[in-house]
Parts: sequence; C-alpha cells; structure tokens
Amino acid sequence: HRHQLQGKLYRVSVDLTVPGGEIVASRVSDEHHAHEDAFVASRDAFDAVGRRLEDYVRRRKHRVKMHEAPPHGRVAKVMKEEGYGFIDRSDGTEVYFHRNSVLHDAFETLEVGQEVRFAEEMGDKGSQASSVALVGKHHIVE
Repeated sequence: HRHQLQGKLYRVSVDLTVPGGEIVASRVSDEHHAHEDAFVASRDAFDAVGRRLEDYVRRRKHRVKMHEAPPHGRVAKVMKEEGYGFIDRSDGTEVYFHRNSVLHDAFETLEVGQEVRFAEEMGDKGSQASSVALVGKHHIVE
C-alpha cells in the first residue's frame, strides 16, 4: 500500500559511539523524493555513516595526509653585488640562495635577520634554496 505514503519523507539518523568521540549521520532531504521510502532513507543514512567511519579509521591510523610546514629561517648574509646569500635554518645550518630564487623580485629588499620560508634542494655544493619568500605577518608556527 505504498500509495498511502506518498508525500511523507522519512528522517533517519545513525549514531555511533567510537573511542574518543561519536559519529552521527542523518539523512533529511525535503527535496529528495526517494526518501518517501523508509528503506532508501535508511540505506542513505548508513552509507553516510559508513563514509564517516572510514574517515575516522584513517585518522586513527594516521593515514591522513599531513602537510608539513615549509622550512624557514632568517637571512644570514646577503651579497647584493654578487647576487646571492645564505639563510640560517632553525637547526643551525646554512642554506645558499641565488638572486633568481627570491620570489616577487624582492632580492634587493632583503636584509640580514629577515624571516623567510624556502623550498630546499640539493645543488652541486650542497643544500640550496630553490625559492625564497619573505614571511609576512602570517608567520609559520612549527
């Protein structure tokens, strides 16, 4: 006797208690006429909670991609006439950079002690910065 249920939408909510929290998924759709069927509404709610449970498991197993903060340091030396300089990393080592590595044509404005972030690569004579950017007021916290 499905014709008697036409127009009534089912709301299904699934609550899971997991270590360290709770996962809740509910399917309410005023526009989704398939939810006039209780089985379809239940299926959609369990599918949603299943996806959230998979995300929870990935986070618990540390399989979520974590983005590392780019290396940063302070300008140690700038040889403006020669077109290069060095950055003091937080671990005490120095990284070479060339004028062309400094983003936004900011090489001429660099001063000793300014904080920068950089991308690092191995060069012929060791570690060097392939790009150097001045750190503004939104600095990076490790």
